[in-house]
Amino acid sequence: MPTYEYECEACGHSFEKFQSMSEKPVKKCPVCTKMKVQKLISSGAGVIFKGSGFYETDYKKKSGSSEKSDS
Repeated sequence: MPTYEYECEACGHSFEKFQSMSEKPVKKCPVCTKMKVQKLISSGAGVIFKGSGFYETDYKKKSGSSEKSDS
């Protein structure tokens, strides 16, 4: 589920909401309770890899592995 950014036109409060794509957009500000909230257009989030790396830890063959050639 994506995270959407919203901003209230009445009080200027900015917030994020984690919701499904089929949910209706937020209209009521959680701070001033006015119906002046607008969904912002955001650039999206990048992918963040943590740790030593996907390729290195999951698929890369180790050098000097125990595999022997039959030649």
